[in-house]
Amino acid sequence: MRLCEKIEEMVIKSSRILPLSVEQKLLDARKREEKEEAHLCLDMIVKNIGIAREKDIPLCQDTGMFWVSCEVGKESGADIVFLDFEIKEGLKKAAENGLFRKSIVSDPLFQRKNTGNNMPCVIYYEVTEGSDIRIDVLLKGFGSENCSYTELLSPTSTPEDVIEAAIRGVNMAGAKPCPPMFIGIGLGGTLDKAAELSKKALIRKNEDERYILLSKRIMEKINELEIGAGGLRGKSTCLDVSILSYPVHIAGLPFAMNISCWAERTASLIIKGGKLE
Repeated sequence: MRLCEKIEEMVIKSSRILPLSVEQKLLDARKREEKEEAHLCLDMIVKNIGIAREKDIPLCQDTGMFWVSCEVGKESGADIVFLDFEIKEGLKKAAENGLFRKSIVSDPLFQRKNTGNNMPCVIYYEVTEGSDIRIDVLLKGFGSENCSYTELLSPTSTPEDVIEAAIRGVNMAGAKPCPPMFIGIGLGGTLDKAAELSKKALIRKNEDERYILLSKRIMEKINELEIGAGGLRGKSTCLDVSILSYPVHIAGLPFAMNISCWAERTASLIIKGGKLE
């Protein structure tokens, strides 16, 4: 199987079937809730998941914009030009054969003409240690994307300041990102690097215990807001928070937060020794 075919296959699947971990978090949220309105919203979400799986149709009418992170091991000997072609070809075929809504326009301001194929995508490449190649794809709907939030925190900021920044962002978003939400936070680098990390955090987890603990504290505080599923009030505003960090200049601390709706649609593959996994 060619790389583009594997990407097409996994992206179409991700548009229809949520990862089991995401579905389980939604089911657990349903058990925690006490209010009838929250039960109703979460029951509808679970029903939606079942219909999409059974009928082989997208989970949401907004099939999103393709966001890709590609890590290339420096010992892989990969041809980046070929790799780039295969990724983009696979995404293009996924949009066409997966019956994705055509959602991308060619210019953001002056002539918002639909490109007709859901391309171009947004893609980041990074050279890493070893010989593996890892490709992560996020189908990013714009109800939640429009709730992205950034701050340039003081370099003397504390974990409490980061928590407060996250709360400000979620308060501003309210029910617009279709909660229960998943939150990715990027810290450090430059503002654009923090924004990239916030997207990547929706797919990858930080193994640093300090950031794991901070993620849990942020999620607890967000859920205390009781925005709730669908904005109908309740305990389940946020189902997961992940933080990724990067070295930073002594004079700053960029903070970026990216939110996913309840339908956190991701797909990943790893190439080891030239073989797809």
